[in-house]
Amino acid sequence: MHDIKIIRDDPAAFDKGLATRGIAPQSARLLDIDERRRAVITSLQDIQAKRNDASKLIGQAKAKKDEALAQSLMDEVTALKGALQQGEEDERRLTGELDTELAAIPNIPFDETPVGKDEHGNVERHRVGTPRAMNFAPKEHFDLGEGIGQMDFEAAAKMSGSRFVVLKGQLARMERAIASFMLDLHTGTHGYEEVSPPLLVKDAAMFGTAQLPKFADDQFAVYKGASTDEQDKFWLIPTAEVPLTNLVRESILSEEELPKRFTAYTPCFRAEAGSAGRDTRGLIRMHQFPKVELVSVTTPEAAQDEHERMLACAEEVLKKLDLHYRVMTLCTGDMGFSARKTYDIEVWLPGQDAFREISSCSVCGDFQARRMQARYKPTGSKNTRFVHTLNGSALAVGRTMVAILETYQQADGSIAVPDALKPYMGGLDTISNG
Repeated sequence: MHDIKIIRDDPAAFDKGLATRGIAPQSARLLDIDERRRAVITSLQDIQAKRNDASKLIGQAKAKKDEALAQSLMDEVTALKGALQQGEEDERRLTGELDTELAAIPNIPFDETPVGKDEHGNVERHRVGTPRAMNFAPKEHFDLGEGIGQMDFEAAAKMSGSRFVVLKGQLARMERAIASFMLDLHTGTHGYEEVSPPLLVKDAAMFGTAQLPKFADDQFAVYKGASTDEQDKFWLIPTAEVPLTNLVRESILSEEELPKRFTAYTPCFRAEAGSAGRDTRGLIRMHQFPKVELVSVTTPEAAQDEHERMLACAEEVLKKLDLHYRVMTLCTGDMGFSARKTYDIEVWLPGQDAFREISSCSVCGDFQARRMQARYKPTGSKNTRFVHTLNGSALAVGRTMVAILETYQQADGSIAVPDALKPYMGGLDTISNG
């Protein structure tokens, strides 16, 4: 969420930043609301001062037994009280209007973020490895999974509809193995604290990480029992970024506590609104999918270094699995709502003959912290500052399985198990229907 004071100080810079996202100038409209709100606040202060002065004069008039003057002053106080109530109502209305408008505007990209309209404006940063040589035509992951009888979309559709899957046997174990491998790497090597968070959260948590209000249609809402009361409403998390980042909401940390680094393995739930016709087969775009998430909370000065560190942590997973991938710096038109800069990791899928996203690592500045009121106190300072937040997939477990199936497939339709996963698979070398 944006700070109206910063917009007030340099509206041109604010509009310039939004222009890189293809958004029309917003500062004039926001500042108009702000000016009306501030005028009401000034008026309220004047009314309160007059009310206080009149209240003092009432006592003096009564002391002099001037009942006519006392009554006149009391009538004035009554009128001022009514004006005060109206002014307070106007202030609440204008503050709410301003907050609503500010909450709907995306974050301002860094100057270094490539400017572009869509994914075609993304810039390749680097790539690692080469496609694995195959002397046969590679299949896509769903053909492989169904071929060995361990990936069942039909059974899932009978229970839940499209964009769900049932994994069985060795593939079900592989999903668990991938997550365990990632968690062990991030906690043991990279120093992230493992968290098991709630999967159901309230509006405030979703607002804090900016899923609400703008992206409500992309989420799944659930209610207690048969209730439709808003008090009984929860949201299924679209990513563990939501509960992990909200661990610091409405808190004041010491600088010594930073950075905080959290990781979690959770199912994630997305409505995939607007994705009709895209990736209708397979595990790429599901309503429910598992993911290992990384979240960092740090100081403004350390945030961009932390972004590079987070990217390296995510890349390490792919390196250990010996998967070919590239890193893209997203352009302003393809970047998420909360991000100032984003790296996407795209893994090579032989069956699709294409790179597909497997992770996004974003630095958000204080955009989420303002929405959560998450602050820290710098060492030796009496004042507080907003923390800076970062998040990244490390990795999407289902898409990692897709990459493993397609990369490690063999001519007979079986799948070799990557060396890094063998300890988590009981030493199993090959997944097959045997």
